[in-house]
Amino acid sequence: MNSLTIYLAIGVVLFVLGLIAVLTSKNLVKILMGVELILNAAGLNFVTFSRFTTVNLDGQLAALFIIVIAASEAAVALAIILNFYRQLRSIDVDIADTLRG
Repeated sequence: MNSLTIYLAIGVVLFVLGLIAVLTSKNLVKILMGVELILNAAGLNFVTFSRFTTVNLDGQLAALFIIVIAASEAAVALAIILNFYRQLRSIDVDIADTLRG
C-alpha cells in the first residue's frame, strides 16, 4: 500500500494545484496559498525519495529546510499583502503596478 508512486502522485497533484492557483488567481492571498502548495509538494517529494532510498536523513533535512523557508516566506508575504491592502484597500494583483516609485 505504501508505494513510491502513490506519494509521487500526491506530490504531483499538490504541485499542479499550486501552479494553477499561482497562474490563474488575481488575489494575492490565493497566490500565496498556491506557492505554499508548491513548496509542500517539493517537501513531500524529498521525504518520499529519502524514505524509499538508502537509510539517510537528507530528505528529512531538506523538507525541514523547506518548512522553515515557507514559514519565513509566508510571514514576509503577509506583511507585504497587509501593507498593500492598507494603501489601496484591495488585494487585486492587477492594481499592483500603482506601487511603482
